[in-house]
Amino acid sequence: MLSERRTLLSGRTRAALIIGAAAVYLLGVLIWGGLLCPDTYAVHYENKFIAPCRDHIFGTDFMGRDMFYRSVRGLSTSIIIGVLAAAVSSVIALIFGIASAVFGGWVDKVINFCVDLCMGIPHIVLLLLISFMMGKGVKGITVAVALTHWPGLTRIVRAEVLQIRSSQYVQTAYKMGKSRFNVAVKHIFPHVIPAYLIGLMLLFPHAIMHEAAVTFLGFGLPAEMPSIGVILSEAMTYIVTGKWWLALFPGLLLLLALILFDAAGENLKKLLNPMSGNE
Repeated sequence: MLSERRTLLSGRTRAALIIGAAAVYLLGVLIWGGLLCPDTYAVHYENKFIAPCRDHIFGTDFMGRDMFYRSVRGLSTSIIIGVLAAAVSSVIALIFGIASAVFGGWVDKVINFCVDLCMGIPHIVLLLLISFMMGKGVKGITVAVALTHWPGLTRIVRAEVLQIRSSQYVQTAYKMGKSRFNVAVKHIFPHVIPAYLIGLMLLFPHAIMHEAAVTFLGFGLPAEMPSIGVILSEAMTYIVTGKWWLALFPGLLLLLALILFDAAGENLKKLLNPMSGNE
């Protein structure tokens, strides 16, 4: 029994350390990129296409801009847009998921129809259409990501609420004359929070990746705004001429951010899931 308890404690400690390390890296990039002076990645034509060296560890691009500072600033922009869009999308999912399971009837049918409709259209096509209709730019890509990432989490929240709805304390609240709205807010919502937080954390990497993908295709952020999608799109023009560093290092920074978000979400699941002790 003691050994099992120590194993459980070490597993949870390891999960907390991974979440902490991911938070430090992501917050560090976010804050550092936001505070960077534009002069650090300004245009210097005399320094164009310098390979990675001591003065420019990520090299420079076709306009002589330092790729390290530009990549940090671009990743910071992608994280801000991705986190904002994922947060809005998760709130939509939370409201729709609870409403669908609690009210049932035509409300459940309408929400399930919307979920099936969104999931029936190829995701990247829907992102491109919404971003283009909203005029692209920061507004277009943020709205597009926010309006396309809620269906999956809605289903998860709905399933959780359906299980809680059949519990004795919820049924007792109904018999005592409590309204469905009152029961949803006071008795169901608090128990859905763990699943919601896990789903929110796992939405972040998808939102950041799709923001970068849409921008890469030319339907997201403008070319003058530093972002990973813009940097990778520009790199495709010169990568065939041997300028490999233009795509490699920004791509690795993006990949590392996605892996850390995913690892943080999976380990948060272990901490918040009561069944994780059996694992």
